[in-house]
Amino acid sequence: MTSDSDPRALGAFLKARRAQLTPRECGLPETGTPRRVAGLRREEAAGLAAISVDYYTRLEQGRVRASAPVLVTLARALRLDDDQQRYLYELAGRTDARPRPRRPVQRPRPAMGRLLDQLTGTPALVLGQRLDVLAWNPAATALYTDFAAVAAHRRNYLRLLFTDPVVRRLHRDWSHDARQAVAALRMEAAADPDDPALARLVGDLSLQDADFRTWWAEHRVNSAGHGTKHYRHHLVGDLTLDCDTWASPDGSGQRLMVLTAEPGSPSHDALRFLTSWTAARPPAAERAEPPAR
Repeated sequence: MTSDSDPRALGAFLKARRAQLTPRECGLPETGTPRRVAGLRREEAAGLAAISVDYYTRLEQGRVRASAPVLVTLARALRLDDDQQRYLYELAGRTDARPRPRRPVQRPRPAMGRLLDQLTGTPALVLGQRLDVLAWNPAATALYTDFAAVAAHRRNYLRLLFTDPVVRRLHRDWSHDARQAVAALRMEAAADPDDPALARLVGDLSLQDADFRTWWAEHRVNSAGHGTKHYRHHLVGDLTLDCDTWASPDGSGQRLMVLTAEPGSPSHDALRFLTSWTAARPPAAERAEPPAR
């Protein structure tokens, strides 16, 4: 057990996961009795995990630490997928027997960086695995947020979409855009389900946002490389932008995301204003230090 495990965080995760499940999903009979809370009752979760209700209650309240065998039964009882199991073990301060391959630190490819530097008139980002924001140009800062001011381990497109009030308000149809982004992450998760950083991201957002929990559990997937974004910017008002992404051919998972407007449209004029507003800033694309692993 590690010294920095937090029983309260583990308890919060167990409670949140229990609320996501129904008796039918877990093979339990429907009683027809009205439920005061969503999801499984504590006694149902305890029974599925083959532990006492008192012990399970103390786990959720953060008053006891879970042993390794209990974690195994909890993972099975609460129908945790691989990502969630990783997160469960991390919260408990324990390691499981599955190997964790060392992953290289993400850095924007030089060619991606050069492309970004040349896109001075339109917002552009380099996205890495898990939709981590690896690099951006000044126009992207003007549209979204000051990425350089965001801690490296939180510089993730999906995390910002759910937890940053400025980024969230920017999206006129936030529910649609956020749901599509969750589906994109779910698609990516299939390629590397054992990624511990992905497990942390999913676990954090599952605890913080009910919409994320619901949409992640739906298992919708989305690999679309283009679409239309509708924004409401605090400086220039409404923007309708085409969003296109191009994948790096080297298999790194990096993508260049570019937002453009129809020439002659109000959005095009507004985008020109934003880029002119940032013209006094250094023209080179911003570079991020790699996210902490």
